[in-house]
Amino acid sequence: MRTAFLSLLTILCLVLAVAPATAQYTLYSNGPYNGTTEAWPINFGFTVSDSYVLLGGNYVTGMNFVYWDVSNSDTLTSVGVAFTRDPNPTSGFTPYGATNTALNGGRTNQYGYYLFEATLTGIPGQGPVYLGYVTLGNACTVSGCSTPIYWDENSGIDCDWYGCPSTAYENEVGSIPSESFTLTGIGDIGLVPEPSSILLFGSGILGLAGVLRRKVNI
Repeated sequence: MRTAFLSLLTILCLVLAVAPATAQYTLYSNGPYNGTTEAWPINFGFTVSDSYVLLGGNYVTGMNFVYWDVSNSDTLTSVGVAFTRDPNPTSGFTPYGATNTALNGGRTNQYGYYLFEATLTGIPGQGPVYLGYVTLGNACTVSGCSTPIYWDENSGIDCDWYGCPSTAYENEVGSIPSESFTLTGIGDIGLVPEPSSILLFGSGILGLAGVLRRKVNI
């Protein structure tokens, strides 16, 4: 009986070792947010494009970015996103809903703006475009689409990802310093597995192992 239990546990551990290949990963990051230097509008017809690099076989399914907002309650509800090989597309934007996390302790920066991290999910496997641009525009908030939303500029400082710092473009100004964002997703070569994915899977495996052990010992 003990041998059977150990064999089952070994198989489960091997499954756990393989599981991260299909888990959610950080595929690209342009470094931490700044929040104190500059930010660029992503509504009222303005768009901002930032480059990214993916390794082979990876697909983007989510995105996080930091934005400035004049209100602490009229937060982002949706934003148009386009994944293209070249910057500044004029079409092809898909609106995605956003959940928001307050940053900077809920306080304003020196310019009077609140900082939020927006999390976008449900992106249907964009890729594998190894070198491309993600463009944001058409941002809307709780009150509608008349509140200015600004994408935080961080210039890719302290980023340690392949292909960063990003190159960035604003649709009217042209070349600008890059912005703070992270692309997440799935693929054959994930680099940094999301902790929540591994913890959930691991706890499930341990729970199942406990049940099997009790059954074996009966």
